[in-house]
Amino acid sequence: MTGPGEPPARKPDSRKPVLAAGCVLWRRRPSVEHGLEIALVHRPKYDDWSHPKGKLKRGEDALAGAVREVAEETGMDCRPGAPLPTSYYVANGRPKQVRYWAAEALGGAFTPTTEVDRLVWLPPEEARHRLTQERDRPLIDALLAALHLA
Repeated sequence: MTGPGEPPARKPDSRKPVLAAGCVLWRRRPSVEHGLEIALVHRPKYDDWSHPKGKLKRGEDALAGAVREVAEETGMDCRPGAPLPTSYYVANGRPKQVRYWAAEALGGAFTPTTEVDRLVWLPPEEARHRLTQERDRPLIDALLAALHLA
């Protein structure tokens, strides 16, 4: 409630985007296409395959959040590299912005959780076909270009 001469109370902006970040996680495998494999995670809640990503914590730096999400969802330590295209879409009626980076897996071990129950490592073309959302596929091309493999 506001008094005379005060500006009206502002309602929360329901159109403010949800901020998220993730990585296109890769590792070297000389025996496969382009000499690398890409990690994809399966989320049972949505029954989808995607790149590891998640919402940022309040005030969290996007790159730090991307590395944190990779660790949480895949169990992998990673070395972030080139920024990749940002995705914009609507999720649950709200705009969402997801910033991505290329990230090389340095090691670790996957442990299934209720959020992510499976992790697969696939050559780029197989990963492209496994991804559920069309918007995630161009990130593979962007990764290959960033690694000078396109």
